[in-house]
Amino acid sequence: MAARHDLVILAVDAAGPDAQLLLDELSDALLRINGDSGRASFDAEAATPRGGFYIARDADGELQGCAALRPLGGADSSIGELKRMYARPGKGGLGVGAALLAHVEAQARRHGYQALHLSTRVVNSRAVAFYAKHGYAPVIAWGKYVGAAQSVCLGKTLHA
Repeated sequence: MAARHDLVILAVDAAGPDAQLLLDELSDALLRINGDSGRASFDAEAATPRGGFYIARDADGELQGCAALRPLGGADSSIGELKRMYARPGKGGLGVGAALLAHVEAQARRHGYQALHLSTRVVNSRAVAFYAKHGYAPVIAWGKYVGAAQSVCLGKTLHA
């Protein structure tokens, strides 16, 4: 699917009100799907020079979704981590997730990452299928995901 051209994606403070509204919606959705909100996996205060928190708005200014980019491992890591990806269901039609993902991938390249990794729950089949459609494949688990049968770690090499 082509990227949405009616969206504006902006870098914002993850602790700000718009970001928190979207993060709360995501946490509620994950709790329903996975039985875990995922809140413990993301610190809104942990800003990094090689990352960001992004929100998408439609042409009317309505919030449509969010995503975060962080280094995976140390600050000099060559791998970025996609965190807290969320597109509001039924709010803006198709393509919000794809547009956010493309934006985060572009930001990751700009920050010098060679790959982008993420983790999601196996039971979240919609997310797993979405990432597979966009070129993400299984990668070796890291950190708290090592040995976590409920999680699937996915990654994609970023080409310049």
